[in-house]
Amino acid sequence: MRSFWSDPYLWIHLAGVAALPILLEICLLGLAAGDPFLPAVLELGLVAAVGIAPVFWMQWQRPFYIFSLLAIALQPTQLSDEQRRLLRLFKTKEVRVLTAIAPVILTIALWQLYKLAPLAAEVTPFSGRLVGLLVAAIAFLGCNLFLQVPFSVVRVLLAGEAELAATDPYLPEQIGRDFTVLGLRVKQILPAIAPPPPPIAVADGSSSEPETGAAASTAIATSDAGESAPVVKETISEEVILEKAILEKAIPEEVSQSDAATDAATDTATVTAAEESGVEEAIASEAVSQAEAASVVEEQVAEEAIEELLEGDRLTLNLVLSCLTV
Repeated sequence: MRSFWSDPYLWIHLAGVAALPILLEICLLGLAAGDPFLPAVLELGLVAAVGIAPVFWMQWQRPFYIFSLLAIALQPTQLSDEQRRLLRLFKTKEVRVLTAIAPVILTIALWQLYKLAPLAAEVTPFSGRLVGLLVAAIAFLGCNLFLQVPFSVVRVLLAGEAELAATDPYLPEQIGRDFTVLGLRVKQILPAIAPPPPPIAVADGSSSEPETGAAASTAIATSDAGESAPVVKETISEEVILEKAILEKAIPEEVSQSDAATDAATDTATVTAAEESGVEEAIASEAVSQAEAASVVEEQVAEEAIEELLEGDRLTLNLVLSCLTV
């Protein structure tokens, strides 16, 4: 990425090309207003002349001062050296070639719009042919402005770092004479963007004194390391012994704890099983007693039924005997 690409004014004016479709549509609505009373060549000539001539002359003689927004412009004395070099690139031959190409493209587009204008006659908000041509001419002027300025910005953005560095910056007092500066001149419009920090250079060589100091410090560190090595070894061996002793104590305790947990689980399972078997026996005994009681009740009911039948037979027999006796 080139360093001058961080300049926001370049991108703001490059984005102006987004207004081109809207202006072309307004131009179409203007051409669709009213009935033509002049030959097509004359109407197109009038619209093209009003739209192309002012912007073409401006970009050819005094290019648009891009360090401006709407009705305010940055004072030339507030520009940096890089920004004044960028202004120098707007006066190159390549920009003039683009200034000549843009009107040709827009003239072809204007001819196509003129042929499509009858299709928009019912939707145009303008009434009268003169009003429509005036609106079309103003919109076509905007088309040229918002195409030629972005064209010149593209040329500047394509410049290389070496080309920009070799370009002489514009003198502040000459900017007002060589560029079209529109609006009120102020000291600041947009906040300044700090350039990226330069890379840190690392020296390949160094003096003998730092090398001597480094060697001495290395030797001291080596001697200190050699003296402290036995102490470190002894400390490490003591730590290993302590860890072994702790592990030897911890392993039997863990085994005993696991055995105790296993025994407790076994006892709990036995008690639970005994309780469950007792509950099952109690339920079975209750079921047997209930069955016995039911059988006894059934026997009693059957005996009562038999006795009732016997009594009925006796009464019947007595009636028969009484009848025979009579």
